[in-house]
Amino acid sequence: MVHLVLMRLDHLAGVLALGNRVFDVTAMPYTSWSLSSVAVHLDAQPLACWVAESDDDVVGFVLGSMSYDEREDWGYLEWIAVDPAHQGQGLAGKLLDACCGALFAEGATRIVTDVEASNVASATLMQRNGFSDRVTVTLFVRHAEPTGVVPGKAHRTTKQPSDPAKARLRRAARSDP
Repeated sequence: MVHLVLMRLDHLAGVLALGNRVFDVTAMPYTSWSLSSVAVHLDAQPLACWVAESDDDVVGFVLGSMSYDEREDWGYLEWIAVDPAHQGQGLAGKLLDACCGALFAEGATRIVTDVEASNVASATLMQRNGFSDRVTVTLFVRHAEPTGVVPGKAHRTTKQPSDPAKARLRRAARSDP
């Protein structure tokens, strides 16, 4: 039997493991999936973080927050996943309802999410659950020239992608008096 519960600290490992199995973070280079990203959501907006459990195993989750860009009145549904063995049972819709209900109760006037263009299943899920297409953004990528191609120019080394949740947290900390 599968049931939904608010996410707790003891769910972190299961949520992280499921995300590692189902997310392709290479599709959206500004997206990172990490323990710190999950923990920030749980810490900042615990009522918008839900898991689906089956026999004490995490088989689905959703992570939302009350921070979308600079809009304090918009909620953001950042992560949702259901184990492939449990898909097709309506779990994703139930997780969406739980997260959105919590965000609306916290004062969100709307909730936004983004779906990678080739992820038809997620786009269909969102449309079926009251989300509508509003803005399409095309990510343009320019690759760095190999080292030494431009004489006299210093070559910057690339860092690991930063965690967007951490970046939002740092921005918020800098803006507090």
